[in-house]
Amino acid sequence: MELLVAVTIGGLFASATFMLLRPHGFPVVLGTILASHGINLLLVAMGRIQLGGAPILATAPERIADPLAQALVLTAIVISFGMTAFLLVLAYRGYQRADTESVDLGAPHE
Repeated sequence: MELLVAVTIGGLFASATFMLLRPHGFPVVLGTILASHGINLLLVAMGRIQLGGAPILATAPERIADPLAQALVLTAIVISFGMTAFLLVLAYRGYQRADTESVDLGAPHE
């Protein structure tokens, strides 16, 4: 299970990096969304959450899930939602002003 989570986190970060390096506005917004999902999944994986068990109560101390990671993920979801809304408005306003979605100011119009 840990390998599947690690591969998923790596795939999210790899695709986010690819999207962030695109020369257009909307893929950059999608890249930030994917990066925030990857960070959230990484925080949940670090919190030792187990399937089918209680989140905090356990018989052995090493099986107790960390509630701080869960609180950080909830905070990160709210922050990423606000950041995504701001980036969408910023990309749309840039498209309105420049009549192109390209983030490079010297790029020719398509």
